[in-house]
Amino acid sequence: MGKIVFITGATSGIGEACARKFAEGGYDLILTGRNVKKLVAVQKELEALGRKVKTLVFDVRDAVAAKEAVESLEEEWKIIDVLINNAGLALGLEKEYEGDLEDWNTMIDTNIKGLLTMTRLLVPAMIERNEGHVINVGSVAGDAAYANGNVYCATKAAVKAITDGLRIDVAESAVRVTNLKPGLVETNFSNIRFHGDNERADNVYKGITPLTGADIADVAFYAASAPKHVQIAEVLILATHQASGSVIHREK
Repeated sequence: MGKIVFITGATSGIGEACARKFAEGGYDLILTGRNVKKLVAVQKELEALGRKVKTLVFDVRDAVAAKEAVESLEEEWKIIDVLINNAGLALGLEKEYEGDLEDWNTMIDTNIKGLLTMTRLLVPAMIERNEGHVINVGSVAGDAAYANGNVYCATKAAVKAITDGLRIDVAESAVRVTNLKPGLVETNFSNIRFHGDNERADNVYKGITPLTGADIADVAFYAASAPKHVQIAEVLILATHQASGSVIHREK
């Protein structure tokens, strides 16, 4: 086995792009997600590149299923070099006092609790080996709230705090911890946020050339490829005409 990267939410967007980038970079892959058909499709594509690919089907919100999936790995798959906590989503864009409780619970359980679950399951082995790298996919939204982003912004602020806390906790080891904070990335993110309203989702990217999942994957791979004494702690990645989570210049 070569180096192994474990990617959650690997069936679309940034997670899928990271899978391709790390496969091209010589990594073998453990890919997780809920969409079996898409996982198998990505697996076949990357195996065609000569990489070994293991797929695990579970929802990161289900801690029991996550634990069972990790424990099911054969010994050769258990030495994980890089964990990319990518699984996450935004739901709704309502004012806080008009928000949907189910949307809130889904975001909190996925973006915060799911990330914590995977960290708890995989990092102890990294500490024991005194090597490894955790890359968390946060967001510019975690730096400051924007209009109607309330709970989503809060979950990404939590990702920043959790990532910083982990970095402190593992400082005596050689384990590295990175927080990637993308801005406007054109994936299925907005389609999910607006519950399948394609027209509303498309409007998010009008008048600006947004980032792509591949752009974020490039940064993730750079962080993982840095010399062992270099820890890329945090990276904010924005489209050229985006200044912050709320300031975007759009061409008319």
